[in-house]
Amino acid sequence: MTAQQSLRFVLAGLLFAASGSVLLGQNSGATNQAPQKTLEKVPVTYSNPVSGQTMFKDYCAACHGATGKGNGPAAELLKTAPPDLTMLAKNNGGKFPSYHFVAVLHFGTEGHAHGTSDMPVWGPLFRAEKSIAELRINHLEEYVESIQQK
Repeated sequence: MTAQQSLRFVLAGLLFAASGSVLLGQNSGATNQAPQKTLEKVPVTYSNPVSGQTMFKDYCAACHGATGKGNGPAAELLKTAPPDLTMLAKNNGGKFPSYHFVAVLHFGTEGHAHGTSDMPVWGPLFRAEKSIAELRINHLEEYVESIQQK
C-alpha cells in the first residue's frame, strides 16, 4: 500500500462529519426512546494548504465548532468534549502554545479526544508530503492563534 493510499484509508476510516453534518437516526420500532445520534463518515477533503481558515472549517469545525469554542455539531457525540481552542493562549499564561498545538496535530492528545475512533489524529494528513505538510501546519497554527481570546 502506498503512502497516499494509506493516508486515504486512515483518514477515510477515521474522519467523520468533516463537512459538519451530523445525522440523527431514529430507533426503528421504539416508541418512548430518544433518537439515537450517529455520525456520517465521509472521505477526507484536501483543503488548500495556504488557507488556515479553510482547513479549520474542513478538519476541525465539526468538533471544535466554526468559531473554535468546542461546540461543533459532532461534539456531543464524542467521549471527551473538545476543548475551546480560543482559550489556548489564555490557559497558557497568555502565550499561544505553538509546540503543543503542532504536537497534537501530529500525535493526538493523552486525553484521547484525538486518536480514538471518535476523533481522528491528523498526523497522516500533516505528514503526507513534507513541504505541503509544513505549509498546512503553519497556516492552521496561524489561524488558530488568530482566534485566541485576549
